[in-house]
Amino acid sequence: MAKVKDIFNTVFLTELSTKLQTYYPNFDHDKFQTFVFQNDWDSLEFKQRVHRITTSMHRTLSFTYKETLSLLYKCAPEFEGLQGIIFPEYVAKYGQENWDESMEALAYFTRYSTSEFAVRPFLQADLEKMLTQMFTWSEHPNEHIRRLASEGSRPRLPWGNTVLALKNDPSQLLPILENLKADESLYVRRSVANNLNDISRTHPDMMIERMKEWHGKNEKSDWIIQHASRTLLKQAHPEVLALFGYQSADLIKVGQFNIASNQVAIGGDLTFYFEVFSKTTTNLRVEYAIDYVKKSGKRNKKIFKITSTKIEENERKTYSRKQSFRNMTTRTHYTGVHVLSIIVNGIKKASCEFEVINLEKE
Repeated sequence: MAKVKDIFNTVFLTELSTKLQTYYPNFDHDKFQTFVFQNDWDSLEFKQRVHRITTSMHRTLSFTYKETLSLLYKCAPEFEGLQGIIFPEYVAKYGQENWDESMEALAYFTRYSTSEFAVRPFLQADLEKMLTQMFTWSEHPNEHIRRLASEGSRPRLPWGNTVLALKNDPSQLLPILENLKADESLYVRRSVANNLNDISRTHPDMMIERMKEWHGKNEKSDWIIQHASRTLLKQAHPEVLALFGYQSADLIKVGQFNIASNQVAIGGDLTFYFEVFSKTTTNLRVEYAIDYVKKSGKRNKKIFKITSTKIEENERKTYSRKQSFRNMTTRTHYTGVHVLSIIVNGIKKASCEFEVINLEKE
């Protein structure tokens, strides 16, 4: 399986060198490649490769920071997507002393890739000044720049440098999120939802207060809070369940619960079936949970959503699911007794054990 770090390969580095030479004929391709492809290149992970490429560009170019930006402005449109992250990364590493030029560059480069990681050192260096800048970006006509205001300021941005002040006090982000709560762009609204979901992990009351203020005012805001509530819903937070109309599960029954086999091989699938019956009309949130055996032998619960829907009085709904037990970069499976549970409106209604086995010989 290809790894994300492999987007930075020989073909990419050759294309980058060629493009740099187009706008700067004296660019030393061989010197650049030597800096990049040191003996440890194959072992470098994604962010380490980004760091290596940007520092190698810096070592190869003999320009001032502002002159280098002019060159990178010309190259960036040719490298859209994740590969283009090297350009805002250059700003993050070498632009701290040129704040105004760096802000313009981050806004420019994010249109072609993303500057969400590159803003983090600036947040760490001067939080108040950078949040003011991001508030301004939240009013920008370009959706990529508006998204940067929200995504770059997430308290728990994956792969992003930690900004402890935002984790400890995410209320500083609320003016930005308020500006974007009914944004026309789904791309932006999804980022706002991710930001609020981050907040809910450490400051659930702050998130719930925001939900109550936004709920029912605008369909775009409603979409945001629905997606921002995923962690609190999985935690069966009573206020959040009630806000979305998920009543008590006392009058809801789960029956016909079966698994295809009580043994699942690593690399195989767990298939299961069940039926939901309700004695009353209500909103219905159906999930299943698996208590995975960890390497230590302890268990770790993971919850998966099946559906959010409405069920009528005396109605029956039937569900079937297949859960993969193939090893992935994000999850390694171990042998032992696991537990499968069916959860309705935040309440576990049925469960059974099954064994995960390893058919491969050591």
